[in-house]
Amino acid sequence: MRVLGLLLGILLLAGCAEKAPAPERFQFTATTLDGAEFRGDKLVGHPAVLWFWTPWCPSCNAEAKTVAAIAKKHSEVQFVGVAAEDQLDAMKKFVSDHQMTGFPHLADLDGAVWKRFGVTAQPTFAFVRADGSVELLTGAPTAEQLDERVSSLVPKA
Repeated sequence: MRVLGLLLGILLLAGCAEKAPAPERFQFTATTLDGAEFRGDKLVGHPAVLWFWTPWCPSCNAEAKTVAAIAKKHSEVQFVGVAAEDQLDAMKKFVSDHQMTGFPHLADLDGAVWKRFGVTAQPTFAFVRADGSVELLTGAPTAEQLDERVSSLVPKA
């Protein structure tokens, strides 16, 4: 019996035990604007920012450059744009016009990802900690506020 307990302990320490499933809100598959598959469960265990936007939103258009710059500055944080409430061509034009090619953007044509995160207005940011906890911020933060929020996702060494 001691041997069995020892073997189980070794397996757990070696990481061979089954991983816990991702929280429900991250259990989704979506398509990027480029047509690639994106799995939400890949975000769990890493700091991330989901930016929920629409092509016709004045605030989204005004903050796009700032979001792109903050994403570039914080390469240790996975940024994901989640576009909804419009057509695919308008979403692609928004990304192209604002030169936002540094991170993936999802085409949430049916609003399913927005619903998973409880998003009801744009712009909204979902700040995801490595433990899977999420904090939503609706509205357009200043560049300093956004930088501070993103910085707080990464543990200090």
